[in-house]
This record gives sequence, C-alpha cells and structure tokens, in this order.
Amino acid sequence: MNALLITATDTEIGKTVLTTALIAYWHKYCPDRSLGVMKPIQAGTGDREMYTQLFSIDQSLEEINPLYFSAPLAPPLAAEKEGRIVDLAIVWQAFDRLRQKRDFVLVEALGGLGSPVTHELTVADVASDWRLPTVLVVPVRLGAIAQAVANVALARQSNIYLKGIVLNCNQPRSDEEIANWTPTDLIESLTNIPVLGCLPYLTNPNDLNQLALVASDLDLEKLLPI
Repeated sequence: MNALLITATDTEIGKTVLTTALIAYWHKYCPDRSLGVMKPIQAGTGDREMYTQLFSIDQSLEEINPLYFSAPLAPPLAAEKEGRIVDLAIVWQAFDRLRQKRDFVLVEALGGLGSPVTHELTVADVASDWRLPTVLVVPVRLGAIAQAVANVALARQSNIYLKGIVLNCNQPRSDEEIANWTPTDLIESLTNIPVLGCLPYLTNPNDLNQLALVASDLDLEKLLPI
C-alpha cells in the first residue's frame, strides 16, 4: 500500500514530530511527487492545525482530517458529548480517495496503538483491518524498552506490518541517556524490529529545514518510497 501509518506507544510521544519531519523532507527533496497527509480522527485542537500552519498542503481540511470532535478526549467519549458516533466508513472513504490521487500518504494516528478509536476498536485494530504499513515512535526515557516490547507484541498480535521503530527525544537528552534508556541493539534483539533512527529534541519544531535535516538521518528507505 502507498501509505504509512505513524503511531506510538502513547500520546504526546512524538508522532507529530516524525510526521512533520517526513513531510518537510518530502517537500524539499521530492517536489515532483505528490504527497497526501491525513489525521483520520482528531479530538480537540492539534495536528491538522499544525500541518496547515507549517506547510502549503493542497488538500481541504476535510481531506486532511475527515472526522473531527471538539473535546480533547478519546474519540468515542468526544463523539458521545456531541451526540455523534465515530463513523469509520467516512474516514476509510476519505483515505481511499486520497491514496488513489497521491503517490504516497502519511497517516498520523491518534494516541498510541492501544488507544480507543471506537468502543470496540483500538488504533491497532484499525491498522490491521486497513492493512496499513506502520512505524512505531518510542520516547527516549526510562521505561522505553518495556514500552517498545509491549507495543510490538500488540502489533504482532494484531497482525500489523510494523516496518520499524523511531526513537524520539521529546525532552533534551544526552548521548548517555539515549544509550542507557533506549539501547538500539537490545530493543532490536527483544522485538525483532529494526530501529530506524533517533529524532533529537528540537528547540524549534517549526523550523522546516531542521525538520528535513533530522528526517534525513533516519533510515528513510524503510519509511518513504525514495
């Protein structure tokens, strides 16, 4: 499939940093190829606003984010507050139309793999049902190894095609902290999933040149069709 789902071990981990870095890289180095960007479900202000602020994206807001709820809660709870349901058919149809028009589509999930999408389904369930190639963002912090192992186990149980893990410094981290808290060899040994790189802490996550630069340090051959 000409798409990549970007998910994580939890919320506020670095999915948006990775997504915007990949968009910035694509726009800078692949300008002749069309990229689609999607946040399938959003609750509260967040990613869709950042995409449109940072980039000139030739998509409508509905194409970027087909299902929106105002309350910053888990989608089934946010939907209930508005007397609505989480209609995944709307999301799938929007995604299917977009991927037919674009060379590649980046899809940023909500929350983590275990986050609820409906009362019955999690992000992992949707990734599996839609057969989305997936990358997992893992934060550089104490406990990250266990989080990586648990989320890879969930991905494997859900039959998700997990292309790799990207580490992210969502706080300033020293080289020693990165090596001690997220040792690449150990994570790869325990999960049998490749670590595709580590995103540094960005003091200005709106700097497009810096975003493209940090993306170029990742194993992009496993992330983008380049």
